Amino acid sequence: MHPTALIAEDEPLLAQALQAALAQAWPELQIVASVGDGASAVAQALRLQPDVLFFDIRMPGLDGLEAAAALAEQWPDTKRFPALVFVTAYDQYAVQAFEAQAVDYLLKPVQAARLQKTVAKLQLAQSSRAQDATHLEATLGQLRALLAGTAPTPAAPLHTIQASLGSSIRMVPIDEVLYFEAADKYLRVLTAGHEYVIRTPLKELLPQLDAQSFWQIHRGTVVRTQAIASVLRDAAGKLHVTLHQRPEKLAVSRLYAHQFKAM
Repeated sequence: MHPTALIAEDEPLLAQALQAALAQAWPELQIVASVGDGASAVAQALRLQPDVLFFDIRMPGLDGLEAAAALAEQWPDTKRFPALVFVTAYDQYAVQAFEAQAVDYLLKPVQAARLQKTVAKLQLAQSSRAQDATHLEATLGQLRALLAGTAPTPAAPLHTIQASLGSSIRMVPIDEVLYFEAADKYLRVLTAGHEYVIRTPLKELLPQLDAQSFWQIHRGTVVRTQAIASVLRDAAGKLHVTLHQRPEKLAVSRLYAHQFKAM
């Protein structure tokens, strides 16, 4: 059975060039889809379950790292997670981050000799298939480190948030916030008795939060640690947290489940 791959690249000419180069370097590899944005990459990868993913770092909507993280959260437990190769324009910081995490990468424009080395690594990985759980956990660790490494420089810690409540603006002390949750173009700010909204994206807000006080538990959810009442595991093995002072039960994605190792 031939190995399969998915290409996510928002520049059609570069996607075609990579596909043509792969046809030369690895004739047996079947490209099952080529998409131009992160959301489509996640959807098509879940549908087609390829063996290899070539993800451009900069794409509309979800970037390559965010798409890989979203895919890892939703990937079925019974299927081995694909090998990941990130494609990037030259950026020494990004290259160092990939090398530190032993994640393979290709620089644009893709060179035949470098692609051949990547193909050799992928073929070796295909022939010595690691156990699914071990492979996925290693990938999750790499993605967590890469996402942390590409976060904005930490800003001065927030003490108060200017948030909307209906038609008014309220000054919400950060100590009153129990959790944040992404919702479309807004970020919900939940306290014990109110729900506010702000327009700041979660990834811009995170560097302004105390990492000891607020934990990210899902791609779109950050919760105050002291607000967590309990952590529950459902019949499918998924974790959920319950909160003091709020009725919601919040899902914990597998990308951030390592924070609850005792469970």
